[in-house]
Amino acid sequence: MRKFDSTAAATYAVGDVDVARWEQYGLGDRMPFNAMWYVVPPGSSSPVDCHPELELSIVISGCAVVRAGEDSAEVRQGGAFLLESDEDHRIRNPSTDQPLVVFSAYWMPAMDASGALAGQADRV
Repeated sequence: MRKFDSTAAATYAVGDVDVARWEQYGLGDRMPFNAMWYVVPPGSSSPVDCHPELELSIVISGCAVVRAGEDSAEVRQGGAFLLESDEDHRIRNPSTDQPLVVFSAYWMPAMDASGALAGQADRV
């Protein structure tokens, strides 16, 4: 077993957000996804982001206001949200005194035989 501590991880800034990517742990191709922790300071937001990976995020502490496309939702501690491939998004911390800590796992979506994203026929 390996143990990972978000408070001891090396971080870098993306706007006001501190990001700790799991590549620093030398896991290589041992996992089918990449992962990161990030901390959004009180009253701050992440920059708008958009990427080809699917991203599943769990709010570790605090409360997130997640804007994805035209939708917005509040996600509290212990809750999770899934961002689709190429979906623009921004994460806001509405607290005036508590940081928001989020764990995210992200991976490239599966493609079907035609090269289209698998499972997209069912999306509305």
